[in-house]
Amino acid sequence: MMTTPVLKLSTLALALLLGACASTPLPPMEPPAPTPQLSAKPPAAPVAELPTPDTLAALPLVEDALQPGVTVDLNDAKAKADLWVRVRSGFAMPTLENDLVRRAEAWYSQRPDYVARMTARGGRYLYHIVVEVEKRGMPMELALLPFIESAFNPQAMSSAKASGMWQFMPATGRDFELRQNIFRDDRRDVLASTRAALDYLGRLHNMFGDWHLALAAYNWGQGNVQRAIKRNERAGLPTNYESLRMPDETRYYVPKLQAVKNIVLRPDAFALSLPDIANHPYFLSVNIDRDIDVDVAARFAGMTIDEFKQFNPQVNKPVMLAAATEQVLLPYDNADAFARNLAAHRGAMASWTAWVVPSTMKPAEAAKQVGMSEAALREINKIPPRMLVRRGSTLLVPRSAKHQDVSEHLADNASISLAPDVPALRRVSFKARKGETVASVARRYKVSASQVAQWNKVSAKAAFKPGQTLVVYTPNSKRVAAPVRTAKAVKAGRPAAKGTRVASTARKAAKR
Repeated sequence: MMTTPVLKLSTLALALLLGACASTPLPPMEPPAPTPQLSAKPPAAPVAELPTPDTLAALPLVEDALQPGVTVDLNDAKAKADLWVRVRSGFAMPTLENDLVRRAEAWYSQRPDYVARMTARGGRYLYHIVVEVEKRGMPMELALLPFIESAFNPQAMSSAKASGMWQFMPATGRDFELRQNIFRDDRRDVLASTRAALDYLGRLHNMFGDWHLALAAYNWGQGNVQRAIKRNERAGLPTNYESLRMPDETRYYVPKLQAVKNIVLRPDAFALSLPDIANHPYFLSVNIDRDIDVDVAARFAGMTIDEFKQFNPQVNKPVMLAAATEQVLLPYDNADAFARNLAAHRGAMASWTAWVVPSTMKPAEAAKQVGMSEAALREINKIPPRMLVRRGSTLLVPRSAKHQDVSEHLADNASISLAPDVPALRRVSFKARKGETVASVARRYKVSASQVAQWNKVSAKAAFKPGQTLVVYTPNSKRVAAPVRTAKAVKAGRPAAKGTRVASTARKAAKR
């Protein structure tokens, strides 16, 4: 098994080492780089001397057997420099042959522009994934999985809230130590999400003993695959991937991966071409030890903010916290510029910090306390209209000279909790006057006729008998936060479960 050079460097060390090294230019972000490379190191790796591009290009290949019908001289210098050769040499899953594979092949072959964009974008990250797959002794087909999960877009978000290149759902991400808070979402982190995805796939393979079933479980959920296997066992049917009853999306999942694999093996057979991808790292990781605004970091690196975020997509806010972001990823040339500018900079680099709300309050009041406009506070913290910020919430606010860098505890656990800003209601009971109607009561108490009718269980056009007892609900003068509670908790008088909401007791009363 090959070992990879350590490229995680301190700022000063990187600035000194990069100066004498050759480098490759940063490609435009759209369309993506035509000749990408990539890499990243394990977080615990020690700082080591930076290899030059010539050294990186000479890295050994893992000389596994190629797929039948594909012949490559692995001693050839051109082959050693081509990452696609290394990818092909590691394919090890059984070949799947069926109509769904042919359908997926046809879909990709009819969209050469899409394939070109997808593979060029993937080239930024593919080297790192290949190295991680090899370290674990896994089949190289897994390195192609982001092609079908997200088209190698680290900022992809599905309608089901799956996020990142590897499309982790929130709960699964947390199971694999991918932090998700107001400052960052590690499901989009290139290094962290790759580690988690391969950990997850390894666990699933240990569970099912079959890579196709492991992939089905990655897409559909391990419990669903286990139940499908048990159904087939009870019926005396085979329990392999193609024999299980499953949703169309999962049925098509492995065939799509097989189609991408076939295209990588023989792109000419599908009238497609793959961009050259060099067999050495495309990005470096650079340590940061102070909070820094994203626009400042991008400027230090000589990149646009959008370019910078292609390599650091986990950032949720316009500031990166050193306590939560050990390193930034940058292409070779840009890492050089970033390290030198960072080492030369004097003074603050962050204009934002975190503030913990001391008591439940309106956004206008919070904005006044931190010295910014209500509109700006709402925008940067994504606070919707008619909501209060609850005590203990963390808000992003302007940083002053007295502020220190955000603590590790706050950087890892920051959250925001909101409550509806609705008036508390009081029940008013009175006797109907002569000639009193729903409409006249509504006008008198400045509420809607439908509410009066609902509260008194009559039609909106009803008239009341003189002396009939009527009920309306009117706002108290003091506005308070309506409690966020589940229906079950309201009935039992208990606090709500986290993340669930129902109408407050006051609102329910308003609808009676």
